[in-house]
Amino acid sequence: MIPWLARRLLWSLLMLVLLATIVFAVVRLAPGDPLVASVGETSDARAHQLLRERLGLDQPLAAQYLHWVAQCARGDWGQSWRQQRPVADVVREALGPTLLLTTSAYVLQLALALGAAVLMAAYRGRAPDHLVGGAGLAFLSMPGYWLGLMLILLFGRGLGWLPSGGYGSAGAAGLPAGARLFDLLRHLALPVATLALGSFMATARYLRAALDEALAQDFILAARARGVSERRLLWRHALPHALLPLVTLAGLHLPQLVGGAVVVETVFGWPGLGRVAVEAIGARDYPVIMATTLLSAVLVTLGSLLADIACRRVDPRVRLSGQETP
Repeated sequence: MIPWLARRLLWSLLMLVLLATIVFAVVRLAPGDPLVASVGETSDARAHQLLRERLGLDQPLAAQYLHWVAQCARGDWGQSWRQQRPVADVVREALGPTLLLTTSAYVLQLALALGAAVLMAAYRGRAPDHLVGGAGLAFLSMPGYWLGLMLILLFGRGLGWLPSGGYGSAGAAGLPAGARLFDLLRHLALPVATLALGSFMATARYLRAALDEALAQDFILAARARGVSERRLLWRHALPHALLPLVTLAGLHLPQLVGGAVVVETVFGWPGLGRVAVEAIGARDYPVIMATTLLSAVLVTLGSLLADIACRRVDPRVRLSGQETP
């Protein structure tokens, strides 16, 4: 276990370094003047040049990269050019809303996937199977921004049941704790539904295949021969056997959720990392772009690593297939 974990950590670190290097080069080689996008036009050419020198933009690309790496090694992500405050503060404020959104969406996605998979397996080949499968595939094929806008039009503008965006109502900070929580949940509902509805069927199809495989196993046939009901066979015998793929799928779904959160946060005005990254890209705010990209990559890599560790713990076949000594 230890040698495998050491190799995984090394490869993860190398991938993060490679990603950071590529993103650094791409954003700085993009055409246009970042100072114009970040701080606006200025008629004073001397002041413009002094600002460029102060930010190190007059240095060669390799020197800028080494300076950024040295800053990160000291735990300093620099100053936001657009907001004129430390990047660490910008990221810290956005991280909590993003984790709340993605975690809530993943929990709802699992619940929808589990219900859909069990229903399709129980009514295989019949109307509920086709109805649930068709609806799930329709949601899966919808672009996230389009699905989010449709939910806003239906529940926000049409029915008026839920807020159309934002993190909270005006003046919510002065409400009692219970009222603040309810207000937050109302604002969270549509973004979470957009992420979950757009991805649950992918998990449900994996679970459905695992359930079909489990129901064909000898121990299921033996239980059926003993007179065990089909409902009990499905819930008590086949389903626990089919849940193992969820551990592996957790690592695969993290990039999808993080990537989808960028679109959803922009559509709903959710103050998370995705929205901050989009605004930073529009303003050519290099320090914020690098920080949000690197942090998102770290979250995805860490989640994938934890999923692999959990999979090796719960499935002896994965441990035995490794080359290292347990």
